[in-house]
Amino acid sequence: QVQLVESGGGSVQTGGSLRLSCVASGGTFSDVAMGWFRQAPGKERSFVAAVTWSGANTVYTDSVKGRFTVSRDNAKTMAFLQMNSLKPEDTGVYYCAAAQTVAAMRRSEIASWGQGTQVTVSS
Repeated sequence: QVQLVESGGGSVQTGGSLRLSCVASGGTFSDVAMGWFRQAPGKERSFVAAVTWSGANTVYTDSVKGRFTVSRDNAKTMAFLQMNSLKPEDTGVYYCAAAQTVAAMRRSEIASWGQGTQVTVSS
């Protein structure tokens, strides 16, 4: 099973940028889809973005399309979430996730979760 550790969270103002990183260990990183979820205060954890095992295909929730970019580096067993034009509604704890496929990730069939990293966007 893949173990995941996120980093890169922080506090920014509206319009700012952050880049989240997720390093994986154990398992076979290149066999799994990687993605990101977030949980805003008082809300359930929700899907943000995912990338296929090869990195060739990505999918995003509508609210982040055009602003966020998900990617991965299989050689370094890392996944990334570049977040631009951040808005206060992007605030939350961001979790890295691994799943068998992107479709499984969209169904929240998650094989591994990271511990989460806080992102705070102030207006």
